[in-house]
Amino acid sequence: MERISHWVGGKVVPGESGRTGPVFNPATGEQTHEVDFASVEELDRAVEVAKEAFPDWRTLSLSKRAAVMFRIREVMDSRKTEIAKAVTAQHGKCLFDALAEVERGVELVEFAAGVPHLMKGGFSEQVTTGFDLYSVRQPLGVVAGITPFNFPAMVPMWMCAGAIAAGNCFILKPSEKDSGASLELAETFKEAGLPDGVFQVVQGDKVAVDRILEHPDIKAVSFVGSTPVARYIYATASANGKRVQALAGAKNHMVVLPDADVGMAADAAVSSVYGSAGERCMAVATVVPVGDIGEPLMEAILDRTAKLKVGDGMDPENEMGPLVTREHRDKVVTYIDGAREQGAKVLVDGREHPLWGTGFFVGPSVIDHVTTEMDCYRDEIFGPVMTVVRVGTYEEAVDLIKRNRWGNGAAVFTRDGGAARQFVFDVEAGMVGINVPIPVPLAFYSFGGWKESLFGDSKMYGPEGMHFWTREKAVTVRWPDPATSTVDLGFPGAR
Repeated sequence: MERISHWVGGKVVPGESGRTGPVFNPATGEQTHEVDFASVEELDRAVEVAKEAFPDWRTLSLSKRAAVMFRIREVMDSRKTEIAKAVTAQHGKCLFDALAEVERGVELVEFAAGVPHLMKGGFSEQVTTGFDLYSVRQPLGVVAGITPFNFPAMVPMWMCAGAIAAGNCFILKPSEKDSGASLELAETFKEAGLPDGVFQVVQGDKVAVDRILEHPDIKAVSFVGSTPVARYIYATASANGKRVQALAGAKNHMVVLPDADVGMAADAAVSSVYGSAGERCMAVATVVPVGDIGEPLMEAILDRTAKLKVGDGMDPENEMGPLVTREHRDKVVTYIDGAREQGAKVLVDGREHPLWGTGFFVGPSVIDHVTTEMDCYRDEIFGPVMTVVRVGTYEEAVDLIKRNRWGNGAAVFTRDGGAARQFVFDVEAGMVGINVPIPVPLAFYSFGGWKESLFGDSKMYGPEGMHFWTREKAVTVRWPDPATSTVDLGFPGAR
């Protein structure tokens, strides 16, 4: 059985703990790899190597660091198909979707390559007589990222591109379910000339996670995952004096107003719910038809759902692949039974798909007439299950989103510019789409939600991401004539 090991000091380092976990091909259900699980001692060694690499990397000029990021961008772009195939083989998503994920990672490196501009401080002359004041941004040191299974190439780039460009040394703890892509990234960085020790990968489970959260030499932790784990990450790491950003769960709503184009809204809903088999935090979990548009919208959605091609993600003809593990698939389908028992109408049951029972496949599912008390609405399903909550008015739709405990993303479909503008003003969510079902910001803006979708004060990547990976230092300067120097015990003035 092929092993997936750690990457420390610029090379693959086999695990020594004796503990491993299985990695599967979700399309067949067969185990293809085993991944090493790090011990506390192995994590500590990776931190020591990063600490040793930090002084030289932090001292390297911004221009030279930018040049390295440009080379990473070129190598990553040249290897994007190879990286995408590693994602599909272990996650299951279709190859075109995995390729788009890697291409977004390339965009994040492009943004980070602008580090000479991104690290600029401010300068104020003559803030008081004879005094100037300026600020600089400096890296934190050794930092870490803990990433989920659903985007094994892109989410690490959300974190490490900015962190590395800013001058930090980065330790990645990827998901143990599909960690092969992490080594593809490490090899890409090595080929591009990133110095050894600046980017490292420690495979593992909760043992590695807990050591990251408590290690005194790790200054900041970035996390993406479920809400309960995000809350734990935030509480534990911050209690240990670390800077933390923890992106959590979601229940994104797509409001379809009566004037919307039915075909376009149906296309968007089906694309968003079933892309990547629903395993993405920005998927539309809940479609909210307003008023009379409900029936024609559902008819259009059912027509499109029936035509989706489900199968092995490596086959370019397919549009939706399997779920990542058998356990996750089995959990997802419990919400179908629960919805039926609680009074909703299951219009499409994914277990009726011909591939049910093969690998980790479940077909697209549609549940109509859902209410807010039902488990399929209250919980984050994270699978190809569309829930439909019908409302009578715009105000009911906005209130529905307001009362939900998550606030990651929301979308409205309408032809009315005034209604769309009002929705942006009213809705309580960190990312909003107007006729866009998955409003993920590009690399030069920042990603993150509100309410229980984000623990910590900083969003990821973009300007907020660069601020998260750096700290500001204010410098007050005076070049006086020594002859004018006197003792003055008063508080410094600004006049």
